Amino acid sequence: MEQEKAILALAALAQPTRLQAFNLLVQHEPDGIPAGDVARMLAIPQNTMSSHLSVLARAGLISAERRSRLIVYRADIAALREVMLYLVKDCCGGRAELCAPLVAELSPCCTPQKVSS
Repeated sequence: MEQEKAILALAALAQPTRLQAFNLLVQHEPDGIPAGDVARMLAIPQNTMSSHLSVLARAGLISAERRSRLIVYRADIAALREVMLYLVKDCCGGRAELCAPLVAELSPCCTPQKVSS
């Protein structure tokens, strides 16, 4: 990931409403959420939410898909992974022991659930 792309993504997330919207979209993967529902769930006026979603989309963190009359937004998990890896790789500087505690903390939240047979 290029530094400028990482800065754009981090800047987009550096605003409370956009961070909340992004978190909400991540929680609703892979289905996504219609723009109006995102606004209602966060109690933000629709026109304001539209602006925030546009910033996240320009940063490459979310995508929009028209479904009939609705615009459904989805988090781009691959983009999130790129930003996280950029930060971790940059912070470690090739010294894995520096990031080991971070990786250990991420593992429990990101471990795939076993499917019951």
